[in-house]
Amino acid sequence: MNAITSSAERKVHVPLGERAYDILIGPGLIARAGAEIASRLKGRKAAIITDEHVAPFYLEALAKSLEGSGIMCAQLVLPAGEKTKSFEHLMTVCDKILEARVERNDYVIALGGGVIGDLAGFAAGIVRRGVRFVQVPTSLLSQVDSSVGGKTGINSRHGKNLIGVFHQPDLVLADTDVLNSLSEREFRAGYAEVAKYGLIDKPDFFAWLETNWSAVFAGGSARIEAIATSCQAKSDVVVADERENGPRALLNLGHTFGHALEAATAYESARLVHGEGVSIGMVLAHEFSARMNLASPDDAKRVEKHLKEVGLPTRMSDIPGALPPAETLLDAMAQDKKVKNGKFTFILTHGIGRSFIADDVPASEVLGFLKQKQPQ
Repeated sequence: MNAITSSAERKVHVPLGERAYDILIGPGLIARAGAEIASRLKGRKAAIITDEHVAPFYLEALAKSLEGSGIMCAQLVLPAGEKTKSFEHLMTVCDKILEARVERNDYVIALGGGVIGDLAGFAAGIVRRGVRFVQVPTSLLSQVDSSVGGKTGINSRHGKNLIGVFHQPDLVLADTDVLNSLSEREFRAGYAEVAKYGLIDKPDFFAWLETNWSAVFAGGSARIEAIATSCQAKSDVVVADERENGPRALLNLGHTFGHALEAATAYESARLVHGEGVSIGMVLAHEFSARMNLASPDDAKRVEKHLKEVGLPTRMSDIPGALPPAETLLDAMAQDKKVKNGKFTFILTHGIGRSFIADDVPASEVLGFLKQKQPQ
């Protein structure tokens, strides 16, 4: 991580050969977006894709910055929420990009959280068989996770993110000023993904978060440091395994449980948002590892204690409303990850920062665990 224009900013480089790109992290980047994009990329037209929650705060500033650097931009404002990741809205985005006459060297710019980034990135990957793509993530979750690595997609009735392509961004501008406008719930949900990087293979980072999480929430240098560390961690994994044929699957820690819970709540954000599902999922992954005699129960308790301390849900009983039977949750997990001969692939752990890929987990063990953990 190298400083760019000030000590308050960080740059993480993702070295993927011809698809290499920079992640810029720091305050004021939306105001500088036009200059940053124009200095790196050749195109002079852009389609900004955003949603109705983000647009009133940042769309005008981003468009002004682009136009000030000679980049003409079309704008599309979509409904906010997970249900926007649909075929219907994908077609709307594709039509807007084509209507704006965006060519392969021009850009699609995602201004928003993970939903907008996933949707706009998918459209950028398929329109004209691929146009340039810039991420301007406006949530903590998208800054540390979904904006980096090139995974794009939409949801199906069969599960989350089942339809999509790998399409790396050409630049990521993570403006930390925008995080000040997030609700506490949104920020906490993003923090779950920050904690995830410590739990995967960085026990020292998790310990640092246990001590410094309140400073991360408060903003300033601790927040920038946490985001930069998270982006570097994801970059390292993506470079080692861009298309998730091996170790990149570690980034799914907590996600197989979490995605099933999201599907079980029909993606109703009033009940559960992605980061909250991941929080519960990471606790479940550590508890399941303990059940399988792979890790100490004390590790699961430590994970739950920290996530609960920052205000995140940690148990299925924390989700408002009724959940479907364990068998239904198991079916959702079967869609989320491949099942071979009745056995699941899960990200499990030998302890804090010692996660690993287990590709032989019996479905019967998962079902019994889910029945045990379901609210009575």
